[in-house]
Parts: sequence; C-alpha cells; structure tokens
Amino acid sequence: MQIHGFNKTTLLDYPGHLASTIFLGGCNMRCPFCQNSSLVLYPAYVPTIPAKDVLSYLAKRKKILEGVCITGGEPTIYPELVTLIREIKALGLKVKLDTNGSNPSVIKSLVESKLVDYVAMDIKNSRENYGLSIGLKNYNIDTISDSINYLLSAPVNYEFRTTIVKEHHSAEDLLSIGNWIKGAKSYYLQSYKDSGEILSPGLSNHTKDTLLSFVNLLKPYIQNVELRGVD
Repeated sequence: MQIHGFNKTTLLDYPGHLASTIFLGGCNMRCPFCQNSSLVLYPAYVPTIPAKDVLSYLAKRKKILEGVCITGGEPTIYPELVTLIREIKALGLKVKLDTNGSNPSVIKSLVESKLVDYVAMDIKNSRENYGLSIGLKNYNIDTISDSINYLLSAPVNYEFRTTIVKEHHSAEDLLSIGNWIKGAKSYYLQSYKDSGEILSPGLSNHTKDTLLSFVNLLKPYIQNVELRGVD
C-alpha cells in the first residue's frame, strides 16, 4: 500500500470536521467518470509520500485536526489498511473511509473493530447499469448489495453518494437506486465535473434543474437527500 497524495487540511472531505485526506492508489473498478485516473491506472508512476511523514504531520497537528479521510483509488483492496488506520486512531483522530463497497467483509471488520467513525460508499448506478458505470461488464453486484445492507443497520455513521453523469444516469436509474438503498440516512448526488484527469473523457453533466428533480424523486425513499458541490 502506498500513499500517493496528502491534503493536509480540508473542511469538505469529512463532513462536520476539520480533517486531512490521504489518497491511496489502485482500484478494482474502472469507472469512466473517475477523476483520479492516474491513481487507478498507473499508481506505480505517481509519486509517493512515506507513511511515516504523513503520520508525523498528523501527530503534530492532532490537537487541531479532528479526523482523517482515507480515499483512493479503493482503500479496502489493501490488507495494510488496518495498520494505517490503527496508527491514526492511536493519535486520537477520527477516521472516515471512502469506498466503492466491493469488499463488504473489510467494511464490516473495520466497523466492528471501531476503527472507522464514518463510511462514505459510492453507489455507481442502478443494479441494471452497474457494469456500465464501473467499466466492467457482467459485474456481480452481490458484494455491493451486501455492503449496502450492512451499512443500513451498522453501528457507524455513513452516507451513500453517486456522481451523476448525463450519459449514465436517468430518472429511472435514480428511482432504482432509491429502492435499493431505501431507508438510508443520507444520500448525496454529486454532479459530474471534468477534472482534466478523467478516465474516459467526453462525458457531460445534467443541468441543476434535472439534478433537483432527481432529489425530489428520491425523497420518499431516503431520510436525507441533497446535492453536493453544485453551484
């Protein structure tokens, strides 16, 4: 496991907390709208930051920072993730995990061991179109369903979120997702934006009005539905 990026201070990545963000490389999905394509496709060519340097910074700032967000890539593909989180927790900091939900046993183990305080799981698309939005045909979504079902009743704060792409997401897809995660505490819709490092360029975003209509469609299914990062 290698750290390929470190945002020392953020008010956005961990809701309600002043935090740092750690970026890990590598992923088991190939989402066309991924904004960190180099981390996903070529992590070996992305500069690394020694874990000891990151932990040293966190130790110096532990009285100011409240938490750390661990994102990727996909963090749960690494067995060493547990060790990194334990070292962060030893500093008295909260940990938020960003995940695609493909490894439900890892998520459950981290939650049950009280190693994570918040889980943000990406829902890539409806069950019918999941393969399209993760770049993998005939993908077995049982693991995704297992992660969803676990988080819906898990003893941890969580959110589901979807990056909405015009070419991938219709009203029908959002209704299907609403039924899939029915009863969830929080679901955030994030509008697609081209970061300049998109895995498959040429995609586009829905209008704000369309996104708001999606929010209204989902309200009967989920306790809290909001747009995030939309002007």
